[in-house]
Amino acid sequence: MHRSTLAAVATAALLGVAAIPTIAAPSSGEDTLEKRAILPAESTAPAPWNGAPNTEPAPAPGSRQPVGGFSALLDAPGRDVYWAMPDNGFGNKANSRSFILRVYRVRAEWETARGGSGDVEILDWIDLRDPDELIPFAIVREGSEDRLLTGGDFDPESMRIARDGTLWFGDEFGPFLLHTDRTGKVLEAPIPTRGVRSPDYPGITPDRANLARSNGFEGMALSGDGRKLYPALEGPLTTDPDKTRRWIYEFDVRTERYTGRRFQHRVADPSYLVSDFTSLGDDRYVVLERDNFENAQARHKKAFVIDLDRVGPDGFLVKREVLDLLDIGDPELISPPARPGDFGIATPADRTFKMPYVTIEAVLPEGGDRLAIVNDTNFGSRGRNSTLPDYSDFIGVRVPDLAGRRGGDD
Repeated sequence: MHRSTLAAVATAALLGVAAIPTIAAPSSGEDTLEKRAILPAESTAPAPWNGAPNTEPAPAPGSRQPVGGFSALLDAPGRDVYWAMPDNGFGNKANSRSFILRVYRVRAEWETARGGSGDVEILDWIDLRDPDELIPFAIVREGSEDRLLTGGDFDPESMRIARDGTLWFGDEFGPFLLHTDRTGKVLEAPIPTRGVRSPDYPGITPDRANLARSNGFEGMALSGDGRKLYPALEGPLTTDPDKTRRWIYEFDVRTERYTGRRFQHRVADPSYLVSDFTSLGDDRYVVLERDNFENAQARHKKAFVIDLDRVGPDGFLVKREVLDLLDIGDPELISPPARPGDFGIATPADRTFKMPYVTIEAVLPEGGDRLAIVNDTNFGSRGRNSTLPDYSDFIGVRVPDLAGRRGGDD
């Protein structure tokens, strides 16, 4: 079993180490694509059994599972090395029982204006598992020695590394907070969210849920001092009359309890979803929002900056748009060449790059005014090309407005 340690990650976080390439800042003030790398849609990795939709774990020699897209992206030790986490697999609890929950360590050989292959290499991974039987309900691998966790058990959509090196995951099936050590071993029972239940919550009937399926903790920020987690619901509570409200909760990492404090984030349309939420390293946070469309139909794939201490007269957090992922300048033509049928790749006549994917769920601040972003492929989404499954599209963008130098609050 491939397991690598995250000890160095915690040390790097404490020392402020980040894997940031040295790239000259362009003179233009527009949001600018600076680097890009692609993991092919067909990428797989060795596994104890073949991961495939609607199958049960059945160990077999030479088996593999697809890597898929990613719902979380974090710094790892080494230049251009990252932790990249897929979600539960093939889309829902029932059809992902053979998909092992993992966190991959990857290296991006970035393509920039100065060259580069644009490839992504899978270096290593950790498997999530519960050998000490701390999960209080039956899992797919119940009775096995390894008790590997699968997409039939949890749907991890966010991940943070605490200062002690342990890992915290935000799940959608509970929604739960899941706590593991740096090797992926579960440290305690999953922590539920008071007053919130999804239809996939173990042991309840769907009529007792007050959250739509797949609307749990898509994003989860860790405060700059490492003391608080802020898991954010992707969608609205079904009982909430205001369908534009997205709740953000405060969780104390030291006491391992919710503090009772929560925040209201408003989206412009009831159908818009909060797809990631992460700290900018001070009192500010970046929020990704998305619609449910892809390719030429995509309209809302944006990043906003908020401050948890800034609340408007309506009680909602004040937010400021900083990036439109459907309108990124590509003056150096880093994104070409395009395959036949590709949408959103820059050309000499229109040097604009787009991220037209239905789910863009991972954003990583890389210091200053730069963000790294990657999409979730959903094993078959066709945001880039209507005839081809999406690849994992890693990009680095310079966002001059990230520090608030271009305009005010919206």
